[in-house]
Amino acid sequence: MIQFILNDKTIETSAISGMTSLDFVRYEQRLTGTKIGCREGDCGACTVLVGSLSKDNNIEYQSITSCISPLGNAHGKHIVTIEGTNLKDKLTIAQQSMKANYATQCGFCTPGFVVSLTGFAISNVEKTQENALDAISGNICRCTGYKSIEKAAQEVCDKLEFSKTKISLEWLIENEFIPEYFKNIPSRLKEFKTSKSLKQGIKIVSGGTDLYVQKADDLIENNQHLIADHNLLKGIAIQGDNCSIGAGTTVTELWNHIELNAYFPNLKKHLKLVSSEQIRNMASFGGNFVNASPIGDMTIFFLALNSDITILDKAEKERTIALKDFYTSYKTFDLKQDELIKTIHFKLPNKQSHFNFEKVSKRTHLDIASVNSAIHVTIENNSISDAHVSIGGVYEIPRYLHKTSAFLLGKFLTSDLILEAQDILQSEILPISDVRGSCDYKRLLARQLFFAHFTELFPNQFSLNDFVEHA
Repeated sequence: MIQFILNDKTIETSAISGMTSLDFVRYEQRLTGTKIGCREGDCGACTVLVGSLSKDNNIEYQSITSCISPLGNAHGKHIVTIEGTNLKDKLTIAQQSMKANYATQCGFCTPGFVVSLTGFAISNVEKTQENALDAISGNICRCTGYKSIEKAAQEVCDKLEFSKTKISLEWLIENEFIPEYFKNIPSRLKEFKTSKSLKQGIKIVSGGTDLYVQKADDLIENNQHLIADHNLLKGIAIQGDNCSIGAGTTVTELWNHIELNAYFPNLKKHLKLVSSEQIRNMASFGGNFVNASPIGDMTIFFLALNSDITILDKAEKERTIALKDFYTSYKTFDLKQDELIKTIHFKLPNKQSHFNFEKVSKRTHLDIASVNSAIHVTIENNSISDAHVSIGGVYEIPRYLHKTSAFLLGKFLTSDLILEAQDILQSEILPISDVRGSCDYKRLLARQLFFAHFTELFPNQFSLNDFVEHA
């Protein structure tokens, strides 16, 4: 039995856990304000909010795309559709801001924008326009000038009046951001006598952001083994100079981690290239790894950190392997039928080490990479004492560049060295022509992204002009 609160209504249903939340709210509950667009989590027309109780019994809301979210992941939570944001006989601040700035024409995309802006208002993030725009980064409008939508987002920020990261539900209710019933949701969720997990299904699914794009027709017909809320797979722990991240941890949890943002000053800049806020709220690292896409952004990210992964079987026996040894051929990896990834481990950067992630895609945000790449180098006395380079989109697997990384070791960092290393890089890749670019184009991108690592990390030492005449 799946139990949750949908807007102001308690739901108890024996529906298939693998069906999408979108289909449940539209076809079972007739809440048709949540729209069907792409069914790939790409357009944001189906955006809903998910509220979960925190350890201190407060409720935390995040936006998700319901078209690729299994209904079972709503178990024990508060799901808010556009209908659930409505006030009686008046518009909310988000709705009024969209109206006042003429930010809607056909109206199809408007519910998704309103839900996302409402989620921004009640979230824990700082109330700045940049964060408001991040909140709607997964919402697409095809007929309204986007500047009017940006103005609506700014108006929401202005109405919030201050930039505290957490605003009480009481204040938000009083100032017409959300309806009054929200204040009773935490106590109602506490009363739920639900187990953390549902009965097992035919396939292990975490956030579903990859699987429901590829195999939705198979998944929605059956109960699934849902692990998104499995405590054993959650959390980020730092001990000394080592970091351990649960495979069920989401990209947003990495984004919000204060300590890791100190170790990786450009972390949010890098992660902003990874999908949209709605998807980052759902997508897990373990899911990204086992999807085994040759251009998996987070796989490329963690390969450059020379990460290890711990794998757990049904008998709770563990084994640890290097992530760079995990992939064997296209969509094939070292994971048995009864195993799943438990944790990712890596050594944290120190004062001498430098990390960078680059990505090129047809759209800047919310798109699959044509080529992506990451690097982690340690420089001592201008000599490279440690180097790890990874690249995606140019080989049948996410590619850790063994020869290129080894070539850099022990050498002084010069433009000549980088040019020589780039030649070795080209020998380690084998791109193919496809919808994301020709073979030659991808080789060009691989070269340019490799150069970009050094111009980004060492701007006082290198510029692209150092490489152009030799390219």
